Amino acid sequence: MANLVNLIIKWPDINIKEVSENFSKLACNAHTICDGELRPLGTGLYPVVSIINHRFDMMCCFSCLPNSVLVFEGRMAVVRAVQCIPKGSEVLISYIDSAGSTMARQKALREQYFFTCTCPYCTKVNQFDDVRESAVLEGYRCKDDGCSGFLLRDTDDKGFVCQECGLLRSKEDIVRIASELKLMADKAAMSLSKGCYVEAQSIYKMVEKLQINLCHPFSVNLMRTRENLLKIFVELKDWQEAIVYCKLTIPVYLRVYPPFHPLLGLQYYTWGKLEWFLGNTEDAVKALTKAVDVLRVTHGINTPFMMNLLTMLEEARAEASYKFSSKDDSRQLMPYV
Repeated sequence: MANLVNLIIKWPDINIKEVSENFSKLACNAHTICDGELRPLGTGLYPVVSIINHRFDMMCCFSCLPNSVLVFEGRMAVVRAVQCIPKGSEVLISYIDSAGSTMARQKALREQYFFTCTCPYCTKVNQFDDVRESAVLEGYRCKDDGCSGFLLRDTDDKGFVCQECGLLRSKEDIVRIASELKLMADKAAMSLSKGCYVEAQSIYKMVEKLQINLCHPFSVNLMRTRENLLKIFVELKDWQEAIVYCKLTIPVYLRVYPPFHPLLGLQYYTWGKLEWFLGNTEDAVKALTKAVDVLRVTHGINTPFMMNLLTMLEEARAEASYKFSSKDDSRQLMPYV
C-alpha cells in the first residue's frame, strides 16, 4: 500500500484529497480474501457486502455476537448464517476478532472503523459480568496456584485482590513480571519475524512461563503465545509439541468465540490433522468430527476445502475401525492359559 501511494503522488496534476478519500474508502470497506483455512490471499472490494456492513445506522449491521460469518470461495465473498435468522431481522457480522474484553473490542473498532458498537454484547460494559470477563481475559491470576479466581484493583490501590480467595497481589510484583514479559515478548516476536524458529520457540517458552505466572489461565495474551508456539512447532515439524499447544488453546477458543466460529472449527481441524499424522487415529476422528460440526456451518459442505475435510474424516474413521477390528481379532486368537 505504501509503495502504491508513493507511486501515485508522483503523478502530475494529482488531486491528493481525492486520492486520500479513495484510499480511506478502500481501507474501511475492503476485505482480506482468505482460503478455507483463513490464510490471506489478497484484498478485495465487494460493493454488496460493503453496503450490508455500512448502512446509515452502522450499529445495526455489526455485532460482536454475529449471526453470520463472511468467508470466501475463491474470489467470491459468501455471507453464511451461523444461526437461524428470523425473517426481517438484520444480518450481523463481526468486523474484528471478537476474542477480547469489551473495552479491547471497542478500542479496536474506534481505531479501525471510527464507531462505537452498541450490540447487546457491548452494552454490558462495566456491568459485573463484563468486568469479571475482562479481568479473566486480560487481567492477572491469583497468587495461589490452586485458585482460579479473577483479580480486581484494591480500593487502597496497593494491588489487585482475588475475588474468590481474597489474596492480595501487589502492584510491585505485577509491574516487575510485566516489565520482564514485555522485553521477552518483543524479543520473541523479532525472532519469529526473522524466521529463526528454534530461537523463537525458546524465547516464547520463557514468555509462556512468565504469562502463566502473571495472567489468568484464560488470558487472551497467553492464548496468543500458545498460538505462536503451535505455528513454530509446525514449522519445526515437531508434531507432538504442536498437538500439545493446539489442545491448550481450545478451551480458551471455546470461551472467547461463539459455538460456530471459523477459527474454532479450524483449530479442531489442525488438532485432527496432527493426531492423524502421528497415527493417533481415534483422537484424529474425535477432533475432525468436531471440526466438521463447526465448519459445515461456517464454510458449507460443497467447497473444495470441506470436501477434502469430509474425505479425511471418512478415511480416519475407516482406519480407526480397521485398527479396532484388528485388535479384536488379535484378542480372539490369543491362547487361554
